[in-house]
Amino acid sequence: MNIVDPLKNLDPSNPRSHLSKIMIPRPSDTENNTLVRNYIVSTLKHLNWHIEEDEFTDDTPIGRKRFTNIIATKDPEASRRVILSAHFDSKYFPSYPNNQFVGATDSAAPCAMLLDLAETLNPLLDKRMERLHTGDEDDEDIADTTLQLVFFDGEEAFVQWTDADSIYGARHLAEKWANAYILPRSKRRLMGWQETELSTIEHLILLDLLGAPQPLIRSYYVDTAWLFDAMASAEKRLGESGAFSYGTQTSMAPGKWKSYFLPRKSPAINFGYIGDDHVPFLKRGVSILHLIAEPFPSVWHTLKDDVSALDLPTMRRWNLILRVFICEYLHLQPSDAKAQRDDSFGQIYRSESELVSRVD
Repeated sequence: MNIVDPLKNLDPSNPRSHLSKIMIPRPSDTENNTLVRNYIVSTLKHLNWHIEEDEFTDDTPIGRKRFTNIIATKDPEASRRVILSAHFDSKYFPSYPNNQFVGATDSAAPCAMLLDLAETLNPLLDKRMERLHTGDEDDEDIADTTLQLVFFDGEEAFVQWTDADSIYGARHLAEKWANAYILPRSKRRLMGWQETELSTIEHLILLDLLGAPQPLIRSYYVDTAWLFDAMASAEKRLGESGAFSYGTQTSMAPGKWKSYFLPRKSPAINFGYIGDDHVPFLKRGVSILHLIAEPFPSVWHTLKDDVSALDLPTMRRWNLILRVFICEYLHLQPSDAKAQRDDSFGQIYRSESELVSRVD
């Protein structure tokens, strides 16, 4: 497997990058929203992911609107899944110039990060599926968890954020999955007859307001504090290996970079939450890891949330963290593929207990 350049898919100067394709005004139920949705769907179909487009209509303060969530699943036969998610719509403004809002951090960059992750890990996920289907997977319990990407539509309020005017797609999908009963998979772990689509989610990880420099991320929930710590650990190991170094900049060099993850020094840090797409799932008992910059970027919901708000080394660093975190969560085996050296850092190998950086 060639190591995919961790910045290629998020380069705003490249018109073919995922970020460039997404970063246009794209409020729900608009032509641009459909263009972005079709791009996300076609990208993941090209990688042979199973795609479901969850289309529905709902009442809003400005009339009835159509929404479509995108659900992309690597292995639809798996009995459990870990979800990475973000919203792909941008905030609606009724008139010019505000209607040119592109939401670079909110959430074009997070969506591009998810597509980069799918593209980069796809060969490793394919190999793991092959091992499972041929009976060569040693840990079937881990292998029976697949990766699912959810791109929510209608996160933004049309007028003012309320329980009724916000997170349209997430509210619809959480309710739909809570009432969708499923049968056990014959070739996988036996499940109870009353399992729902919602109950087969191990964790839902939501990305929002990412891409601006030096975000601060906190842990909101005790039950996912270990996931928060695992991501912070991946960041630490990558940083110490020199993987964050970028060009002539020194801020990401070993010993210079600063963590994005706030230390959990007291139990109180694990309580409270910010309203977002995860809330309808949280209320139904789904385990949540919320990756959102707090405080919000200073450009939030302004026209300045454009390409100028994004920091290339920061986005590159997020891509690296997500790659390692998901590889470790799903126990993927980089030894399945021959990794070629990336000019910016050595080859990254995961041993049983540590991430080892090596430059040949």
